[in-house]
Amino acid sequence: MLARMSRRWIFPIIPQTRAASSYAQRPAASASSFADRMASATRTRAPAPSSSSSSATNSTSTAHSSAAIKKTEEESEINNKSSLDVRTPLGEAFPAVSEWHSGYQGIGLRPFPAQVAHVLCEPVDKNDVEIKPDGLLYLPEIKYRRILNRAFGPGGWGLAPQGEPEVSQGILSREWTLICLGRFVSTARGEQEFFKPTGIPTANEGAKSNALMRCCKDLGIASELWDPRFIRQFKAKHCVEVWCQTSDGKKKRYWRRKDDEPFQYPAKETGLVSRT
Repeated sequence: MLARMSRRWIFPIIPQTRAASSYAQRPAASASSFADRMASATRTRAPAPSSSSSSATNSTSTAHSSAAIKKTEEESEINNKSSLDVRTPLGEAFPAVSEWHSGYQGIGLRPFPAQVAHVLCEPVDKNDVEIKPDGLLYLPEIKYRRILNRAFGPGGWGLAPQGEPEVSQGILSREWTLICLGRFVSTARGEQEFFKPTGIPTANEGAKSNALMRCCKDLGIASELWDPRFIRQFKAKHCVEVWCQTSDGKKKRYWRRKDDEPFQYPAKETGLVSRT
């Protein structure tokens, strides 16, 4: 009885176990064969690159790399020239700083080249010095501009306004900053008198010129004009004080250069002031 039952239950189990194992193995086998077929098809459709196409690709990439390197070197050279090879009108290289924006950028950073300093600090030409009727020596504003152009070149220097003009009791004043080769040099307030509102634009230009002359003191331009000893010697040698009569009959003492013509208008010169 037991033998019959064992044969009845054992033998059917064995085929089921074999079937399950074979069924479990089928997906793996089929998946493996499918992957093999796809790989072989890919190898068949995609031929290996030829030696000529490979060399062409390599040459193209090499050309692009060379062009990129050359462009980078050219840009670097341009940047170096623009920041390190600034030349004055005298032909001397000057290492410039970054562009001036505001404040005191570049002040006292380094001295100007020797040849530029020579132009700025050369002795003033006595033929260029003028004297006002009140005895004040001065150098015409255009002379300062010519000296700056000789030293730095047109466009190598400039005046930057600081704030708006101020008007008070017939006097216009404004602050200006002198910039040379991208560097702060000096700042000064210029002033100019005016007599009616329509004269404000002209007074503004006069204040600018006055500020320029004051700023140029820091560059050494015409520094003799602020030297008391030079002033006394120049006036004694090249100037004369005279009497002049105004239109209302008053007498006044005016100064002029000896090589200038006598005063005629609005006050007429009548004689020299005696020195005792």
